[in-house]
Amino acid sequence: MTPYDFLVAPFADYVFMKRALAAALMIVLASAPMGVFMSLRRMTLVGDALAHALLPGVAAAVLIAGLSLWAMTLGGLVAALVVAGMAVFLTRTTQIEEDAAFSILYLFALAIGVTLVSVKGSGMNLLHLLFGDILAIDEASLALVAGVTCATLVGLAVLYRRLVVEGFDADYLAVVAAGHPLTGLTHPAFFMLLMLNLVASFQTMGTLMALGLMILPALAARFWASNIDRIVPLSVVLAALCSYVGLLLSYHAGVPAGPAIVLVASSLALLSALVGRVGSFRNYLQK
Repeated sequence: MTPYDFLVAPFADYVFMKRALAAALMIVLASAPMGVFMSLRRMTLVGDALAHALLPGVAAAVLIAGLSLWAMTLGGLVAALVVAGMAVFLTRTTQIEEDAAFSILYLFALAIGVTLVSVKGSGMNLLHLLFGDILAIDEASLALVAGVTCATLVGLAVLYRRLVVEGFDADYLAVVAAGHPLTGLTHPAFFMLLMLNLVASFQTMGTLMALGLMILPALAARFWASNIDRIVPLSVVLAALCSYVGLLLSYHAGVPAGPAIVLVASSLALLSALVGRVGSFRNYLQK
């Protein structure tokens, strides 16, 4: 087997591989920068909870309308909004912390979703909802991913400076930007972008893997750069590389594409934590 046959031919010869790579690259353009800001804001658990919270809404949509893209998208978005609203309510009206509230609610939502699919659906439907199938993505799903990516990039461009400052010192931003019309909208807008990206990622990676391309390359990038203006583009490059390698692994080894991509991204994050240039285990040994 020549290098061309191994590295290029799968994408040159098969339309489903081209679509999968195009979807993955569009996803990482938006989700990798979102992952950087999530890690700065210590929101990784919140993102994981919202990703799992999509399942009951998507499962309900499947039972009502079948495997309709727009029904599943709307159902997942509504479910995520309900879980986020309930978490805010519990945090503000009880002594429970935000991460604990999200933990309770995402486990509850995940259990409801799995139960709905198991009782009324099929094993194949459950596997599709949990793990996705990026190799089976169609033109409608590509259009949804492209739309979410464009909206996210515009939103991040508008909010970029505020997200950077808030990620390092939220109190400072509240003082210096008091009275500015975007001050009170930054957090809700970021939350909405996060949910949109999770819904778009769900179409390809499933609810269990939706956060993989968002957070793992972002965490890996933080071990190689210390400047946020370098971390963001580096996270995109690493996420794109993980997508490409993961799809090749899926094609040649015959394993599911979504888990293969997340496996590559997880391995990269662990390797970066061990040998990266900034704050890694290697730096710890050199002290």
